[in-house]
Amino acid sequence: MSESMILAGDHLLTMDATNSVIADGAVLIEDGRIAAVGKLREISADNPSTPVKKIADSVLMPGIVNAHAHSGFLRGTAEHLPVWDWLTLHINPMHRVLQPHEAEAASWLCYAESVLGGTTAVVDMWRFMEGSAKAAEAIGNRLVAVPYVGEHPDYNYFDTLDMNEAMIETWHGKAGGRVNVWVGLEHLFYADEAGQRRAVELAKKHGTGFHTHCSEARIELAEFERRYGKRPMYVLDDLGFFETPLAMIAHGVWLDSAEIEFIAKRRVSVAHNPVSNMKLASGIALVGEMLAAGVAVGIGTDGEKENNNFDMFEEMKVASLLGKLKDLDAAAMDSWQVLRMATAIGLDAEIGSIEPGKRADIIAVRADTPRMTPLYGEGPYFNLQHNLVHAVRGSDVAMTMIDGQIVVEDGELKTADLGEIIAEVRKVAPGLFARRAAFLAENAGGIRQWTD
Repeated sequence: MSESMILAGDHLLTMDATNSVIADGAVLIEDGRIAAVGKLREISADNPSTPVKKIADSVLMPGIVNAHAHSGFLRGTAEHLPVWDWLTLHINPMHRVLQPHEAEAASWLCYAESVLGGTTAVVDMWRFMEGSAKAAEAIGNRLVAVPYVGEHPDYNYFDTLDMNEAMIETWHGKAGGRVNVWVGLEHLFYADEAGQRRAVELAKKHGTGFHTHCSEARIELAEFERRYGKRPMYVLDDLGFFETPLAMIAHGVWLDSAEIEFIAKRRVSVAHNPVSNMKLASGIALVGEMLAAGVAVGIGTDGEKENNNFDMFEEMKVASLLGKLKDLDAAAMDSWQVLRMATAIGLDAEIGSIEPGKRADIIAVRADTPRMTPLYGEGPYFNLQHNLVHAVRGSDVAMTMIDGQIVVEDGELKTADLGEIIAEVRKVAPGLFARRAAFLAENAGGIRQWTD
């Protein structure tokens, strides 16, 4: 259990219902939770024996939530390809030959990068996630583990629902509640009818969320029409996926207006991945329409291979700019909207704002950089939210706290040896690439897809 302390900064961005900003603000932290929020002088006066940690030239704000990611270490090795060629020739063959120790090394690397950049919670869809849970437990990040499941005899290069259930039984709610496990499907078409039914029942049985990719690429629409005679969201509803405790769709690029209204009524959330959607030329999601309809939309990086980094500050900027470009409206996707999308998605009962009772997931962003200058936290030139969304980079994060524990201080990872993490990935990566190359040499067409 973390010790009591007062954390203070020059500006405190609470992200409460009114987006309050407190100059010379402070947070009283007790047993990993936020006990009080206010001016430093007031919090100190009320708690004179509690030690104060003042981070000079900083903005304190809630930790960032990455709503959809994939661990991995393929960055820069699968470039300039549309999504289906990319999957067939690079990604799914990697899943076919991936080994558990490599999967674990990838999670250590991605979670270290995440907390260094101010991301305190990651929804990670990956394989062999026992290693991912161990990495999160040690590094200190909050993890929603979503196993990469394929439950179909033709697609045996993913985890199975048996593996998914074992993860739930072993890890759900562990690491002091920081690690939770949902039911995952890579895509509906990677499960047969029995697998689809079991995925729904598994989420209901264990009371977990459900997460899958859907409506990422235009090619999916024709296949849903061919198989079911309906658009994707109606099919998922018919199959019972929206009866699970919490359903979150990754991408949702090709949802139409009727589907958006439909999932708003079903309380289905969407993870928006703007950089990945641009890089793979998937399209531009109707995020403004989703928000207007009341759909909960989070922001995700997607994987390192379709983004090349896990910098959620960069992702916020791109989300804002892409929304403006889509609508040719400079006022679209304003900074407050984007900050809220990036700080809570499905976890906002416990995190997402700096308010009494919530978990102490707090980051400090440096205010003494050229990117943050000038910075006004009040008055007619108030620009704090705009600088955070459009100027800051993950490398500007000075401190990351999760559950009241400081995991990054002065830009340095405190809970693990970053050099050792990088060295381990450098050691295991050549073997993975060699096995994938050998597999592709024997299987020139790559991995079988549902489009075949």
